Amino acid sequence: MIERRQYGRFSFPFPVRIETMTSNGKKVLDLVTRDISASGTFIPTLTCFPEGTRFILDLTFPINNQKLKDVKSLKGCIGSLVRSTPHGIAIQFDRECQMENLKVL
Repeated sequence: MIERRQYGRFSFPFPVRIETMTSNGKKVLDLVTRDISASGTFIPTLTCFPEGTRFILDLTFPINNQKLKDVKSLKGCIGSLVRSTPHGIAIQFDRECQMENLKVL
């Protein structure tokens, strides 16, 4: 399989709150990332969403992480579901939410 990712992944369980509006109303989940890159994240969850679902993400990073020393939190980041598996969801951040300092990892 050919690697299509533009940026490397950083595997670490960061707390994340995701919020979306569904046909059944607002849904908020407190989860933990499996991995994250400059352009998106994979979040394990048993909850299913249709492709293209828009999310507001609030990510919190530990202050003592040297690789992420310039990023304390990412609140109100917007992204879209690009892939859903039985193990979780892949969310691509909108351009303005992409984390520049993760591009060099």
